Amino acid sequence: MILKTDCMYFPGDHPCIYNKQAGIKCDNCNYYKTASFRILIIKLDAVGDVLRTTSILPAVKRKYPDSHITWLTKRESAQLFLNNPFVDNLLFLQDDSLTARLITETFDLMIHPDASPVSSSLAAIVKAKQKSGFTLNSSGKVEVLNSEAEEWFEMGAFDEYKKKNKKTYQQIIHEIAGLEYRKDEIILNLTEEEKKYARLFYEKNNLDKYRILIGINTGSGSRWPLKQWPVEKYMEFIEAIKADKNVGILLFGGPDEEEKNRKIKLKYPEVIDSGSHNSLREFFALLNLSDAVITGDTMALHAAVALKKNVICLFGPTSSAEIEDYGRIRKVVPEMECLVCYKNSCDFIPNCMDVITTGMVMNELKLIYPDLMVQGSRFKLQG
Repeated sequence: MILKTDCMYFPGDHPCIYNKQAGIKCDNCNYYKTASFRILIIKLDAVGDVLRTTSILPAVKRKYPDSHITWLTKRESAQLFLNNPFVDNLLFLQDDSLTARLITETFDLMIHPDASPVSSSLAAIVKAKQKSGFTLNSSGKVEVLNSEAEEWFEMGAFDEYKKKNKKTYQQIIHEIAGLEYRKDEIILNLTEEEKKYARLFYEKNNLDKYRILIGINTGSGSRWPLKQWPVEKYMEFIEAIKADKNVGILLFGGPDEEEKNRKIKLKYPEVIDSGSHNSLREFFALLNLSDAVITGDTMALHAAVALKKNVICLFGPTSSAEIEDYGRIRKVVPEMECLVCYKNSCDFIPNCMDVITTGMVMNELKLIYPDLMVQGSRFKLQG
C-alpha cells in the first residue's frame, strides 16, 4: 500500500489537499510530514471569545514548532479558522463522532482555558500526556489542572477579583497554557474572494469619495443587551460628525440590529448600511473597509482588532482591563462604582452605557483623527 496514513495531511475519508490540487500520491510526495507533537485546544464559545483565543497560536508554534494543532469548538465558529495557517484540524461539539474521537485519539498536550462544565467534561475524557486549564471531576465539579489556572478560576467565582484584575485575557490564557506572552495578534486572514467581495461593495457605494471610513457596530448579541450603547447616542454621534465630508459612516450589525440600523438609516440617509444578514466572513470583509470602528465589547471588537483597525470601544458591564489594546484601542469607560458586574440587565437609571456621552466618544475620535487623515482610507490605498 502506498498510502501513508501517519501523514499529518491525510484526512482519512477523502483525498488530501495536495492530491486534490495536483494529483500527487503518497509514493511521490514532497509534502509528507508526520506530527511529532499533537496538541488539542478546547474553546467552544462564544464566537468572539473563540476568535480572540486564536492569539495563543503563534506562541504555541514558537514553543512547539513541529506540532499538529486540533481545535475543538462549536460549529458556528468554524468560519473563524478559514485561512488560518496554524490550525490543522477542527472538531465540533455537534459532531456525532466527537466522544468516540476523544476517547480514541491521544495528544501530547491539551490546552483548555475555559471553566465551563460542558467543555470541562470533554477535557476530562481527553487522553493527553499533559493538560492545562480546567477539567471536570467525578463529582461533576470543575477543577483546575495546573496552578496557573487558579487565578482565572477565582476571577470567575468572585466578582471582587474580576474587578481588581489588571491582566488582559490574552496574558491570562498564555499563562494558563505555560506560554511566553508577546502580545501576538488575533488571527483573522481574509481570502482573496472576500477582499473582492468588499471591493465590489466599496465601488457600488462610491466609498472612494471619503478620506476616512468609520464603522459603527450597534449590536452586542442577544445575550448581552447591556453592552449596547443606546441607539439615540449613536444618532447623536452621527449628527456631530456628519458635516465632515471627509468621513463616511458604515453601519454594522446582525439580525438583532436590523430594526435599529434601519431607524438610523432612515434619519441619516447618507450613512451606508452594510446589511444585517451577512455571513460571518462577509461581515469581516466589510468591516475591513473601515479605518476606525466604534463598538461595544463584543465580537466586532475582536474582529476589528484582528483586522488591525483603530478602535474606540465602549465599556460598561465588562472588564476593559481584560482587553488587550495592541496600541490601537481607545477605551471609553464611565466613572461608576458598579462597573464590571457582568450583568445582562440593570435597574440603575441611567445605567453604565447610558452614562457614556457622545462627547466622550468624540474626544477619543479627535485623538486619532489626525492620523486617520494622514493615512487616508486604507482600503483605497490597498486598491
